[in-house]
Amino acid sequence: MLSNKKRRKYLFAAVYSLAVAAFTAYVMLDTFVLEQVELTDATEQNTSMFEGLEVKKLSSGISDTAAEQVEEGTGSSTDNSEESSSEQEQVQSSRSRSKGSSRRSSKTQTDQSTSQQQSTQSSEPVAAGSSESIGSYSDENIAVTLNEYYENGTKIYVADVRLSSAQYLKTAFANDSYGKNVKAATSDIADDNSAILAVNGDYYGAREKGYVIRNGIAYRSTAESGSEILCIYADGHFDIISPDEATADELVSMGVWQAFTFGPGLIDGGEITVTQGQEVDQAMASNPRTALGQIDDLHYVFVVSDGRTDESTGLSLYQLAQFMQSLGCKTAYNLDGGGSSTMYFDGEVVNNPTTNGNSTKERRVSDIVYLGY
Repeated sequence: MLSNKKRRKYLFAAVYSLAVAAFTAYVMLDTFVLEQVELTDATEQNTSMFEGLEVKKLSSGISDTAAEQVEEGTGSSTDNSEESSSEQEQVQSSRSRSKGSSRRSSKTQTDQSTSQQQSTQSSEPVAAGSSESIGSYSDENIAVTLNEYYENGTKIYVADVRLSSAQYLKTAFANDSYGKNVKAATSDIADDNSAILAVNGDYYGAREKGYVIRNGIAYRSTAESGSEILCIYADGHFDIISPDEATADELVSMGVWQAFTFGPGLIDGGEITVTQGQEVDQAMASNPRTALGQIDDLHYVFVVSDGRTDESTGLSLYQLAQFMQSLGCKTAYNLDGGGSSTMYFDGEVVNNPTTNGNSTKERRVSDIVYLGY
C-alpha cells in the first residue's frame, strides 16, 4: 500500500506533466496553427510615393526572342499556341495575358501541381553550368524571361525581370488578410491577384517581430533584433539595412515600397556578405531557396531552387550567394526557403516544392512577391 505522502507525490507529478503537455500543445498551436486575423481586405496601396517619378515604358512590347520570331513569321506564345505572325497581334497577345485570362482555378492548380510541373519541365535537368529558356512574357511595363539552370546538383529557376516602374513589383497577403498564421498556397494567392510571376515571401505570419511594409503600408513596426531588412524603394533600388537605422514609419516616409524581414542579405555592393557554413537558424546546409536580386535600375531576378531530392540536392546560403553574384546581382536577399520555396509563372507552378522530398506539394504561406497590375 502506498502511503498518503507517496500518493500525493505521484498525483502532483501526473498533474504537473499534464499541465506541461497542455501548455506545450497550446504554444505549438498558437505559434503554428491558430489563425489570428488582424486586418481583412488588406489590399491598400500607398502609390503616392510614385508621384513625380519618371516612368519609361519598355522599348518593346515583346521580348527579343518573340521579336525574332515575328520577323521570321513564326511567332509563338509561352504555351506554344499558334498566333499570327504580325507584330501588332503578337504585342496584343502578350499584353492581354497580364490580365490573367488563361489562369486556372486555385483548386485545380493546387490539386494538379505535380502533373503541371511534369508537363512544363524537361525530364532531364539541363547540363551543369548552362541554362534552358522555359518561358517569357512582355508588355510595355513588364518583361520576364524564365530560365532553368543546373548548378551544384540543383535545379534553379531564374526569372529575369525588367520593369518600367517598381510599382509593378507588388506583394499580397494570403486571403487578402494581414495576421498571424493566415496562410494559402503561393499559386492560390497569385491567382487571386492575377499575377504574371510570383514567388513566396518572408512568411511574416510565423513570427511576432520584424518590419512588415507591403505596397507602401507599414503593417508591423516591431523590430527584430539582429535582423537584416530588404527595402525596395519606389524608385526601384534595393537596400539591406538594420532595424536600428530607421523605424518602419520612417522607411515609408523615405519611399520604401516593400520591406521584408527574413534574410540574411546575400550580396551588397556586388560583394557576397554571407560566409561558408552560415545558415538560417538551424536549417540544413542544402535547401530549397527563394531569393530576390537587383542587377541594375529596374532590372531584377527572382530565384527559386529545388532541393531535398535525389534529382535536386538544394543550395547552401553561400552557394545561393555565389549563384546570384554570377547573375550580376549588385544586391541580393534570401527569403523564406525550404518547403515554402515556390515559383509561379503564367498560371502554373514551375518548380517542385517539397517539405521532405517524399512528395511534391505547395506549402501554404503568409505572403507572396509578384509582378502584376
